Amino acid sequence: MSKLVKKVFFDNAAANTAEALEFLAAQAVELGISDDKDAVLAAFNEREAQGPTGMTGGFALPHAKSAAIKEPAVVVIKFAGKVEWKSMDDQAVKAAIAIFMPEGEAGTTHLAILAKIAALLMQPDFCELILQSDDEDEIAAAIAEGIE
Repeated sequence: MSKLVKKVFFDNAAANTAEALEFLAAQAVELGISDDKDAVLAAFNEREAQGPTGMTGGFALPHAKSAAIKEPAVVVIKFAGKVEWKSMDDQAVKAAIAIFMPEGEAGTTHLAILAKIAALLMQPDFCELILQSDDEDEIAAAIAEGIE
């Protein structure tokens, strides 16, 4: 597992964006990324209100910037079914690559990671690996290689 990629979750049961973001906020506390689930959830919801984070090809790229987040982190969720999520191609989401960012690093680090993951999502081989692999280390390594 890379330093930045904290966890890959498989077969998550979320049915919509709200359930997925609630799960991510809870995991931020479980994984030691934050001590404040509500602040992380508020940060995710604030970002979604600015415009949807659903990309294309079944991916979402939710991101939270908050003083409650202790360190930059990436968490991946692969969903058990298709998740209703406003996206650029109006398609349901099958996987989310979530970025957690301390408020103090919201400019440079956040934008660099966001841009690199967005670029990875334009590569068919990367997307296929994320959607098809059941290997947490393989998924984490593919993301880490693309952003480091």
